[in-house]
Amino acid sequence: MKKRIVIFASGSGTNTQNVIQYFQQSKTAEVVLVLTNKKDAKVLERAKSLNTKALWFTKEQLFSENTVLKLLKAAQPDLIVLAGFLLKFPESILKQFPDKVINIHPALLPKYGGKGMYGHHVHKAVVDNNEAETGITIHFVNEKYDEGAIIFQKKVALNTTETPSTVAKKVHSLEYEWLPKIIEKVLEGTIITKL
Repeated sequence: MKKRIVIFASGSGTNTQNVIQYFQQSKTAEVVLVLTNKKDAKVLERAKSLNTKALWFTKEQLFSENTVLKLLKAAQPDLIVLAGFLLKFPESILKQFPDKVINIHPALLPKYGGKGMYGHHVHKAVVDNNEAETGITIHFVNEKYDEGAIIFQKKVALNTTETPSTVAKKVHSLEYEWLPKIIEKVLEGTIITKL
């Protein structure tokens, strides 16, 4: 029986598309539901074009017991993946799905994490601070932004001519390569991180 993945995303959804396509070729798991907090998010189109159920919700519905939590209980996910999801994840859901929510962050945590540090903001901060490297962090989600136990990090070298957009390209290629593989390993139980 395939494991069940639910993805939360807020934006264009390229990571979500990549994960759906990866698991369409896999015997391990499948993406059963994509949820977004933006009615016009491109991720809705991407998911539907790959025959994956996709729904949007309001911020109020995220924190209400009757909407998003109900959808999740019905979907029975083995893993919930935050892929470019910008809202703080509710404790009520974390309590119902302990150790089953992971996030991908476009920097090497604990650097460049926390409220407001997402996407372009992260890459700009990395360039402004003349970092010699950046990367991705995949981590468990807890009640604080970007502070859950780290599952996996991958670094990429930077040079002195980088711009936020060149950094973004390097980080995206790491995300596309590693996020599906790490999801698979977490589901197989081959990555054990003490929480």
